[in-house]
Amino acid sequence: MARGALLAITVLLMGAALLGLSGWFITATGLAGLAGIGIAFDVFRPSAGVRFLALGRAAARYGERLLTHDTTLRALAALRVVLLRGFARSDARELAKLRGEGALTQIVSDVDALDGVVLRLILPLGAAIVTYALVFAALGLIVGWPVAAVVGGLYLSLGLVVLVRLGRGTLAPASTAEAQSQFLRRGMIDMIRDREALIVDAALKRKEDRLRQIDETAREAARQLDRAERMSGFWMSLLVAGVAMSAFLMGAVLLDAGSVGPAKAVIGLFVALALAEALMPLRRGVSELGRMSGAAARISNLLPRIDQTDNRSGQVDAPLLLLRLPGGEQEFRAGETVALTGPSGVGKSMLLMQIAGLSPSSRVLVKGHKPDAYADDALRKVVSMLPQRSSLIAGTVRDNLSISGDFTDAEMWNALQTVVLADALVAREGLDTKLVEGGAGLSGGQSRRLALARNLLKKSDILLLDEPTEGLDAETADAVIQGVRAALPNVLIVAAMHDGADHPVFKKSIKLSA
Repeated sequence: MARGALLAITVLLMGAALLGLSGWFITATGLAGLAGIGIAFDVFRPSAGVRFLALGRAAARYGERLLTHDTTLRALAALRVVLLRGFARSDARELAKLRGEGALTQIVSDVDALDGVVLRLILPLGAAIVTYALVFAALGLIVGWPVAAVVGGLYLSLGLVVLVRLGRGTLAPASTAEAQSQFLRRGMIDMIRDREALIVDAALKRKEDRLRQIDETAREAARQLDRAERMSGFWMSLLVAGVAMSAFLMGAVLLDAGSVGPAKAVIGLFVALALAEALMPLRRGVSELGRMSGAAARISNLLPRIDQTDNRSGQVDAPLLLLRLPGGEQEFRAGETVALTGPSGVGKSMLLMQIAGLSPSSRVLVKGHKPDAYADDALRKVVSMLPQRSSLIAGTVRDNLSISGDFTDAEMWNALQTVVLADALVAREGLDTKLVEGGAGLSGGQSRRLALARNLLKKSDILLLDEPTEGLDAETADAVIQGVRAALPNVLIVAAMHDGADHPVFKKSIKLSA
């Protein structure tokens, strides 16, 4: 990036030198012809300089684009890897915040937005400042300090005013356009995914109208951005014309005073025109400042802030699980089987999430500590959970079972036998049975039992089950509950049950009320 920045400055300096030399050469050649001494005028060295600057500028521009764009793409790729590594090391609480297509699309969009921070803002601004400083010094030495002061002063002062006004005028529209675009993208995904339910509820038209409103808001913000950028381009064009004319008039003043010759007097005019190349590209970067700053802030919040040095194993004399419920404290020990009951929406799933450390709570203690006080890897050795939405990956059955660790085929088959799934897989390809994305290839009940088998292999101290028999017939449900209890005799099992809480395996029950 440093080499690219040097080449960016070289491009601007060569452009200014090219126009300045060309202006001097044309004027000097014309004057020599008028004076009748054209035959004696050296045209070879100036024309060679013009060719050198023109070709050198093209080569420098190519090198600058190659280096800076390659570096930026590499940096963004590295940033994605850093984020993914951070997510991979994050605990389940942090990962739960990233579920859903909304978080993913936001992250992808934010990382992509950061390419403009260097390419369209920092690099052009730094190159412009250095170029103006060097050109100011060169004009002062070659033409005169009054011309240098006019060119440098007007560009730096008035150019700064135009850019500041542009930045202030586009900050809010840029943020709005980005936010509404994200809303629109998520809304489209939701509408396509839930189209059957929307059609049945006659809500498709309302959803479509809402998306049209979001789209119109995003388009209006984009129009505001476009108007502000075009207006800044208009004022910059006026600024360039004004600076060029001022440099020309100041050169005429110096010419009239006899300080410079006619050929040198026009150099300021051509250099002023060339310096527009350093100012104009800043419009794009400044107009996207709102989008880039918002993206940078969100990415900064996502960068890994992981401290998992706490590997506490719990208090030796503390109960395995303690719940502070409205009816008083209840303690649970290893080997017990507990049913959570209550009407839908009363908080059975939430209590399981709190025990698993996926939701903060002060009413749960695991081995004497709050679940969120554990490092995630330490907590997962103590607590495992089968949520209502079980997650399977594309791959084989063996791949899905191996997520919990390295197990032998015999251990996997024992777990599958426990959840009454072994016979169904034997009839197919066994552990090598292929599943597609989301575990498609198994029925809903089979997918749930495969996820349960994965939990059994982990053999944690506490096993949390959220409606483990949902969708199963009574015979299979009974076999699964009996099998899990028999396979894990020393494990505390807490199951949220809507039906089946009266099963004889449950020796204790907790009834939650609204």
